Amino acid sequence: MSQILIVGASGQVGSELAKLLSSQGQDVRKATSKAASAADQVHLNLVTGEGLEAAFQGVEKAFLMAPPGYTNQDQLLGPAFAQAKKQGVKKIVLMTAMGADADPEAPLRKAEVLLENSGLDYNIIRPNWFMQNFNTFWIQGILSQQKIFLPVGQAKGSFIDARDIAAVAAALLVKDDLKNQAFNLTGDEALDHDEVAQILSAVTGKTIGYEEISPEAMREGLLGAGLPADYTEFLLMILGYFKAGYAAQITPEVEKITGRKPISFAQYAQDYKQAWL
Repeated sequence: MSQILIVGASGQVGSELAKLLSSQGQDVRKATSKAASAADQVHLNLVTGEGLEAAFQGVEKAFLMAPPGYTNQDQLLGPAFAQAKKQGVKKIVLMTAMGADADPEAPLRKAEVLLENSGLDYNIIRPNWFMQNFNTFWIQGILSQQKIFLPVGQAKGSFIDARDIAAVAAALLVKDDLKNQAFNLTGDEALDHDEVAQILSAVTGKTIGYEEISPEAMREGLLGAGLPADYTEFLLMILGYFKAGYAAQITPEVEKITGRKPISFAQYAQDYKQAWL
């Protein structure tokens, strides 16, 4: 059986993708930047390049994403594409982000172009903002003050569940009928953060609200949480795009690729209810 490499296998999408592919009987190899501690793991550090050759040994297809916290995504992913080509990998599914193709000078777009020009069969998936941000990155304000604190005004976002992204990636890795295409992935409804707060309130029985904060306050919070300065500025930039309305687009791609409708925000909130209690 051919082997599928998953980079980011411990993350929101990668962990779900590994479970999905394994349940389908696929032979999954999970990349970890730490020392491999299980038979199905392989050490790979995209930041240093350590483990690249071993990670792709015997791999037929791979799911790739840049490690979080870094803004030079093209420099980190380029060597992985080259190594995959050298070792005969047949297909790459790359996860970037919705809007990555808007600026040809953006590192994420440069990474996409490197893959497009690599000679490898590929798919690029560009998901919108994750629903799971509310039970991870934005959770502290919800737990401590029952507030979502973000600098995004009343703009709407078509949030997507990480489980849907994983389902799309799994389908694209297994099937070849959609190869060499890119897809913008969204949920099937666009919500502002007041509406998000109302859903979380209804599910948890708490009174959760949304409060707009300034970019300066957001910067202070991100830096205080230990994020690098360049990545902090990157997040503020894309949050600015959210406020400008660029995250409201709804696409049919999840249903087109998986054959089912995307998970609703209400369903996500119910499934992750314990995170906010």
